Amino acid sequence: MNRRTGRTWWKTAIGLLLTALMLFPVYWMLNVSLTPDRDMRKSPPDLFPAHGTLDGYRTVLDEQLPYLGTSLVIGLGTVVLTVALSAPAGYALAKLRPRGGNVLNFVLLAAQMIPGIIMAMGFYAIYLQLGLLQSVPGLIVADSTLAVPFGVLIFTAFMSGIPGELLQAAKTDGAGALRTFWSVVLPMSRNAVVTVSLFAFLWSWSDFVFAGTLVNGGAHEPITLGIYHYIGNNNQEWNAIMATAVVASLPAAVILVVAQRYVAAGVTAGAVKD
Repeated sequence: MNRRTGRTWWKTAIGLLLTALMLFPVYWMLNVSLTPDRDMRKSPPDLFPAHGTLDGYRTVLDEQLPYLGTSLVIGLGTVVLTVALSAPAGYALAKLRPRGGNVLNFVLLAAQMIPGIIMAMGFYAIYLQLGLLQSVPGLIVADSTLAVPFGVLIFTAFMSGIPGELLQAAKTDGAGALRTFWSVVLPMSRNAVVTVSLFAFLWSWSDFVFAGTLVNGGAHEPITLGIYHYIGNNNQEWNAIMATAVVASLPAAVILVVAQRYVAAGVTAGAVKD
């Protein structure tokens, strides 16, 4: 028992140390965001904001709110489009068994290996012809191309575990494929919906490649471009820059904490068969 307790103590200590090392950049970002400009080049730097200030956060509220609002619209639009496309596709692959389903799964896997910059240049050429450059809907469609293949795979794995007896019962009651999907399959796939929605939102919220290629210089830019432009224009006000990064990280962090239980269930769905 003593040996087992000693091993557990060491494992806990090592885990806490590694966690502290990984989270230290986040803490330092928060520390710098509260540090006054006069102490920014202090050597050695303060490990704690002894003379903390909220000037950086006031600057964020004055200058960065439009970027945050645009990112929120893009993120929610990407979530809606991703779920609307990937959920029916996952249902079809899992339960309707169309011809070429295995080939489509392989294509979805291969699509996730394409570098983002290559896809961004392809979208640029298409949007240039369609007049969709520097537009929010165009960026939503582009961001969805990253999330939809992942979403289809998650939905396919999750919906494969739904008992066929439930679908047969719905069919017996006169429900068609669409009604069965909407009234039976989709409500039971809540964990998968939350998982796909979360990752779609995070990918669109943190996207820089598509944003920098397709909407740079437009009237509506996401927060990633807001930080990029802000660094270029105010590269001496590091507390404001770090405050912007902290504020931009909060929505994603809160959503991840709230939805982590559903995400764990959604990601592992289909891994074990009864």
